[in-house]
Amino acid sequence: MKFSEVLYDWGAGAGRRVLHRTPFLPEKARRSVEARQKLVARIQNWAGEHRTDGPLVWFHAPSVGEGLQTRPVIEALRKLRPELQVFYTFFSPSAEKFAAQMPVDYADYMPFDVVADLMLVMEAVRPDVVVFGKSDVWPNVTRVASWCDVPLALVSGTLAESSSRLRWPARRLLTPAYERLSAVGAISVEDAARLALLGVHPDRIEITGDARFDQVWARAQALDPSQPPVVLLAGHDGLTLVAGSTWPEGEKHLVPAVASLRSRHRNFRALMVPHEPTDDHLRRLESHLDVDGLEHVRLSELEGGSGDLKEVIVVDRVGMLGELYALADIAYVGGGFGKRGLHSVLEPAALGAPVIFGPQHANAREAASLIERGGAVSVKSGGELVHALSHWLDNAVARRAAGEAASNYVQSNLGAAQRNAYLILKLLPS
Repeated sequence: MKFSEVLYDWGAGAGRRVLHRTPFLPEKARRSVEARQKLVARIQNWAGEHRTDGPLVWFHAPSVGEGLQTRPVIEALRKLRPELQVFYTFFSPSAEKFAAQMPVDYADYMPFDVVADLMLVMEAVRPDVVVFGKSDVWPNVTRVASWCDVPLALVSGTLAESSSRLRWPARRLLTPAYERLSAVGAISVEDAARLALLGVHPDRIEITGDARFDQVWARAQALDPSQPPVVLLAGHDGLTLVAGSTWPEGEKHLVPAVASLRSRHRNFRALMVPHEPTDDHLRRLESHLDVDGLEHVRLSELEGGSGDLKEVIVVDRVGMLGELYALADIAYVGGGFGKRGLHSVLEPAALGAPVIFGPQHANAREAASLIERGGAVSVKSGGELVHALSHWLDNAVARRAAGEAASNYVQSNLGAAQRNAYLILKLLPS
């Protein structure tokens, strides 16, 4: 055993002991620790009652984003091997509700990366393959799997040029885990090269693409416009801007831009969807709308019959942005102002909406690709935002061409789920 692995073992074990005894943890960490109480016993009970003698794949996706990339791969794999069982783990408490809706046989938290617990899980579940999503490869999971002769795979594999995993000490600790991977489906050639630097054998890497494209396209095709909330807001005879996953840093540009454009486009409306619709965020946003003279109503008031449609609808709950993008003639995606990182641009693009976002989008390769294809623009200020919106509001031909370019970009990247499924299939027993 390498010294780095000994050090990691000590840290993982100590961390688990300390967390269980720490009385004042942040809420998210506390939920994570509490959820892992009797976790191994839960998994053993499920395996004792439901594990068949057929093949099983263990998928791990730490949070919702990785889960969205993993889901289409699971669906494609189960079509190829209907008898397959799927065991699914996640790390973050934010993924708990998402995991409960995954098309799998069992979903639960990943145990802390401690060898003793992982050995018990491996013996109970008896996976034929362990699959990680995106980049979250756990050192001791790979060690235990290798001891049990279980092949390891990484799907929709990606590694940013700025990733701390490529620097000391993370690289020293993680390289043995990446060296154990039997097969890797990388999103791009650049990702493949960086994963090789981290220890993956180059002859085990294939370029399979990003399964998120399959996920957002399938969701876009499955939308039913006759269902709420879409049907409640449909029938507008003007143009609609859907501003998704907004933050205050972007809203300070967005609200004045909408007010300015309303003076020239009377049938122009905006649906504003804060990323975190807390009471404080909603009140500040509505105060900003009042200052700029924009009439507004909350979606919950419309749904409850206590409000009328206004020029701005403030969406005060989560989980419906994907559906609301179906109403967009133009989409604004938040996170590009400030340091939060741009949110997904693929959902509006899949629905044929041209996309606008702020200047901070280095974390989202799709944003740059959409700009190159003519399906999106990046703006640096409120003035540039007004100019971009005006261009697409005034020019229907340009707006439709940009929306078509955005949709074509998504369609041109479909098929990654199937390619990743075949990658895993090669590792399964016949």
